[in-house]
Amino acid sequence: QVRLEESGGGLVQPGGSLRLSCAASGSIFSINAMAWYRQAPGKQRELVAIIISGATPHYTDSVKGRFTISRDNAKNTVYLQMNSLKPEDTAVYYCNQELRTGWGTPLSHYWGQGTQVTVSS
Repeated sequence: QVRLEESGGGLVQPGGSLRLSCAASGSIFSINAMAWYRQAPGKQRELVAIIISGATPHYTDSVKGRFTISRDNAKNTVYLQMNSLKPEDTAVYYCNQELRTGWGTPLSHYWGQGTQVTVSS
């Protein structure tokens, strides 16, 4: 069993900052990709940022220069530092981790429960 626990969402004024965290626990052998998605009301879920072991992080165009994704492999945790937040960043943010639960097992995706980020004055 693998569990992803997110934290750090909330209400912030435009121009403010938030830091999201997502820690994985349970039967984890190795983690390949860690990512953040978001889903605004009435819209499809979209990839915000992804960080893969040994590769350069990738960001969706709308957050480049404002958001930074990072990971702490020792803690099985991924972070999303969000600066200069805009009202259009309002959404439920979901963590996704692609990992193996044992030697030779296939890569599987796991999702967090989601955390609400609201940017409003």
